[in-house]
Amino acid sequence: MEMHEQAAAVQQKYSHVAIVLHWLIALCIIANWIIAQVAEGLPKAEEQALMGTHLAIGMTVLILTVLRIIWRLMHKPPPPNPNHAKWERVLAQIVHKLFYVLMLGLPLSGYFMVQTGTGGYDISMFGLFDFPGMTMAKNHDAHETLEGVHEVFANAMLALFVLHVVGAWKHQLFDRDGTVLRMLPFGKRQGE
Repeated sequence: MEMHEQAAAVQQKYSHVAIVLHWLIALCIIANWIIAQVAEGLPKAEEQALMGTHLAIGMTVLILTVLRIIWRLMHKPPPPNPNHAKWERVLAQIVHKLFYVLMLGLPLSGYFMVQTGTGGYDISMFGLFDFPGMTMAKNHDAHETLEGVHEVFANAMLALFVLHVVGAWKHQLFDRDGTVLRMLPFGKRQGE
């Protein structure tokens, strides 16, 4: 890659839609993790109310992720920063692919966990509409298995989130290479 191509690649930002979807999904995931932590140990009625919100946010993550995947298929993201080491580019690709798996897998495992535990349950989407449940018999074994899968996915999401944030801070504080600015809705890129 020639020098002017490298500079252009460093300066390219993600599209506004991709940036908005990134941050909405991130905020939803953070909120859901906090809700899950707070709900543990609360009296049953309070826990159920919080978990209703947790379910609605989870389904929101699913919907936003599907939209993000469609957007990404239709709109090519900016090229990787050519100044990054090969291992950084490979790690970033792996982390992003795992994020997509988990952004789909977490809400789906949660949805099916609820369905197998209740025998079918419509999920209220903040009182606006209901995400339809499945008509089915309760299945304790399937529910327990899905609960375990959901927890593994949640822990994997937390680990990836930490890795992602540490990587972002590395690029911002140590490398100062403009990588973080590519996904921020504000701020100037290098050379602007």
